[in-house]
Parts: sequence; structure tokens; C-alpha cells
Amino acid sequence: MGSMGRTVAELVGDRWDDHRPGLWFEGRWLSHHQVAAGAAARAALLAGLLPPGAEPHVGVLLDNTPEYPMWLSAAALARAAVAGINPTRRGPELARDIRHTDCRVLITERAHLPLLDGLELPGVRVLVTDTDAYSALLAPYEGAGPAASSATAADRLLLYFTSGSTGAPKAAVCTQGRLAAAGRSLADQFGVGRDDVHYICMPMFHGNAVIADWAPALAAGACVALRRRFSASGFLTDVRACGATYFTYVGRAVQYLLATPARPDDRDNPLRLGFGTEAGAVDAAAFERRFGVRLVEGYGSSEGGAAIRRTPGTPPGAVGRAAPGDDLAVVDPRTREECPAARFADDGRLLNGSAAIGELVNRGRNPFEGYWRNPDADRARRHDGWYWTGDLFYRDADGYLYFAGRTDDRLRVDSENLAAATIENILARYPDATAVAVHAVPDPVAGDQVMATLALRRGAASFDPAAFAAFLLAQPDLGTKMAPRFVRTADRMPVTATSKIHRAALRREGFRCQDPVWWRPPGERAYRRLREPDVERLEAEYRARGRAELLRGRTPGPHRG
Repeated sequence: MGSMGRTVAELVGDRWDDHRPGLWFEGRWLSHHQVAAGAAARAALLAGLLPPGAEPHVGVLLDNTPEYPMWLSAAALARAAVAGINPTRRGPELARDIRHTDCRVLITERAHLPLLDGLELPGVRVLVTDTDAYSALLAPYEGAGPAASSATAADRLLLYFTSGSTGAPKAAVCTQGRLAAAGRSLADQFGVGRDDVHYICMPMFHGNAVIADWAPALAAGACVALRRRFSASGFLTDVRACGATYFTYVGRAVQYLLATPARPDDRDNPLRLGFGTEAGAVDAAAFERRFGVRLVEGYGSSEGGAAIRRTPGTPPGAVGRAAPGDDLAVVDPRTREECPAARFADDGRLLNGSAAIGELVNRGRNPFEGYWRNPDADRARRHDGWYWTGDLFYRDADGYLYFAGRTDDRLRVDSENLAAATIENILARYPDATAVAVHAVPDPVAGDQVMATLALRRGAASFDPAAFAAFLLAQPDLGTKMAPRFVRTADRMPVTATSKIHRAALRREGFRCQDPVWWRPPGERAYRRLREPDVERLEAEYRARGRAELLRGRTPGPHRG
């Protein structure tokens, strides 16, 4: 059967009676057969847990433990789908994610049980993996055999959350066929073989870890190694212990690794490749110099609608060219006309950013499979015959694409996709604010940082940074990546002619504006005034990272005080 027609269930079945090392976790090994047998047992258990007529959806709220890939495999065998539940979500927002994806079973562990306290989850059965009760529940099924699965390529397998214009995160659908095909494609692209070891240190509730790390290992019969949560200090120790040859990363992970103390034996490691996004050209080169490991940057829309591949000859700063089969264009969303090619100064600066930067669209066929029960979001993503990524790019005369940020209401903070509206709804509770606007400012290294503008109520005392920080800590649904890095305080919010908040003006000015700006320097919890020396140091960091151009077009103003 061709790779496009294969199912993840078949790939899991291929590992039955394969007694080579298949999974490494905290110094212990399981064979491929043990992992497949564990998946078969969980699939048999699941069949008895789902009520008749219920959607076959399983919520997984776990760190990267062996239970995670076993439940992914079990869902494939049982023709069920896994909804990856993000443990950085809180309170009603977390409950909403579980209910929205129609999960009737939730797999979690004791460390995450406090997140569920007080949540309204009617009809949801919770299984806690590191308990005697879970072991007893699973025991009768541990002899389950490799019964042939009736799964098809069209069966849903993943519901993974991404954010967008609606405010609430949307659950993108990924079928068994798409995941199996993506795994096979990446395995072929990077020459993954049976003897490779894929180190999964990015969270498995993200599409990155499952699609770009677990799936190619499964397709090639390679081993996987798990880390509960990413640890920069533990990275090389793990890599050497498990013999890792491949890993994926997102956002600032590469910077965190580079920030660890250098050692003479840093290049003494078995890694041959890292694959990810948003490391940046400067840090990717530094990583290869220090660790002897090549990083391959790529771009893939979370929903699968567009992909960019880096190929030999890709200029510094560029992501790459459109993947085979994609007809990618950078367009002005107002006119649907292609933006002109980027023009560069001799030092690499973008000279025509206001004209060249537009939204990336795929005008060809794409594998986007929609969002779970969200037709409005489907239409916003795919309309007029095109797939609209929601991401800003520019293209040079040779067709190489450069990432320029997110569209108005989306932020990507330390690899997390966030919606501005969600954060605004929380900050609107601040008693001294009459209006709130949240938008992205470029991060000096990768992705975005959160900036909030607060219009203070008439008669309010001057902004109290300690009181605002305490307010943030008291919000049960404020995720760990949502707290603003910069807070602009204003007497009134700038508005457009139609009395809407003038978000474009706020983004254009960023933290270099005439109003007072407060900020939390990296590693600090408290807010303090952003002064001119702080701005100068920040701008120097943007220049050093090759990202100063992303600040251009934002009108700087004097900083009072």
C-alpha cells in the first residue's frame, strides 16, 4: 500500500514482535514490541470506556511520559482521536478545551490533578496513570493481541489546539492518513532509519512533537526517547544517554541551549540533525559551531495547509521555498494581489517592508482537514479557493520566503500560539482599566512577546506595577505565556474613524511610544518603567539577532519620565 494510504494503526502493527529498543525514558528502555503491546492493551480498555454513540475522543493531559505515545498508538488502533490538552491553560479555559473536543475520557497524572480542581467536566471519566487504580483497570487487557485494526486513512487521530481570530483556541483535525504520510515524508527527507533515535523534548500536546518527531520515527521504525519537559541543562546528558540522533525544537529552545555554560566536550554527542522553527539564522549558526549539529529550519502551518522547506543555497534569514505541491504566494489580503518582491540594502536590511510584507497563502491543493466543530474558523482559513495561513511573510526575487510575524490578532510566545482576544478578556477585569488592547511585538530572538495597552479610568491613581502583577497572579485562567511583557498606559485608547481600537497604530509604535511603558525584563517577575537606556539595549539585541527590521515602520517617540 502506498504511503498516502497507510494508517498509523498499520505503522503501530508493524512494530509487533520487533524486540529492538523502541522507547527510552528516564534511563529505562522498552522494546518496540512492548510499546505496541501497551498500545493494544489501552485500545482494548478504551473500547469499554467510551459510551455508545459518544465521539471516540480521548483527552490526554500528560507530560512526555511513555503513556503519551502509547495512548496515541492506542487511539489509532481503536479508531479514536487524541485531543492534546495543554497544561499551561487554566480554569474555565482548560475545561472549555476538554468539553469542546467532546472528550469522554481524560488521561492525566497526579502532577496535573490540581489543574482539574473545581472544573465542570460532566460525563468525563478521568484516569490517573501513576496510580494503583489505573494499573488495576488496565491489567485485564495486558494480554491483548495484535488484532488487525479496521482503521482507515480518513479516521480522525489528532485534535490539536491552535489559536486564531475567534479568540478561543481551535482544535485542528489530523487524520491517520495525513499523519502517516507526514511521518513518511519527513523520514525520507531526513534519511531517518531504523537505527535512529528521536529525542522528543518538546511537549507532545503540540503538533510539532507528534507530527515532526514521533510520526517519522514510527514510519521508519526508529526509537523514540522522551523527556517529561524540556530542560536545557539536561539536554546533552539525555542525548548521550539514549544515543539520540535527531530532535525537534520550537521557539526559544535553541537559545536556552546556547545559554548553558559551554564545555570542551559539547561536540561529543551523537546528534546529526535538529529540525524546527524560529531558531533564527544567528543562533542556528552558533548551535552548529558549538555542538557540531546542523539545524534545519522549516515552516509548516499548524493545520497542514502550507509548508516551506529549507534547501541548499537558502539565503541567511530566509525560511526556504514552497514545499513540492504547494503554490505559495505573499498577498495583500485587502486586494488579493501579490506583494512585490522584497528589496534589500547591501547590509541585508529590507527596504520596502510596507509593500513587500503580506499574508502567506497557498493557492494550490493542501491537506488542511478543518477544525473540530468550528465552521466559521474553517471559512476564515480557507476561502476564495485559497488557504490563508494568518502569517506574514515577504519573498525575494528568487522565490525565497522570509517570516515577518503574525497577523493582527495572533501571537506566538515561546512556541505557544495565543489569541489576543483571550488575553484581552482577562485583562479587562483589571479594575483601573476602561479599555484593553493586546498585540504582539517581535521577540528579539524568535516569535513574539505580549504587549498590552491599558486605558486607565478617569480618576484612577497612577499605574501601580505591583498591584497589576498581583492582579495577574490572581487570574485562574491566565496561562503561563499570556502575561504581558510590556504594558503601555494611556489616558485614552487610539481609535479609528469607525471608533474601533486602532490596533495597527499600537503595533506600529510598539514599546517605542510617547505613553509610559512598563516592562518585565527577562527572568524578572516585577514590572518597572521602560527607560531610554532599556530601549537602546533592546534595540541592540534586535540588531545582534538580525531582527531589527521587524521593528522598522514602528514610529519611535520620546519616553517620558
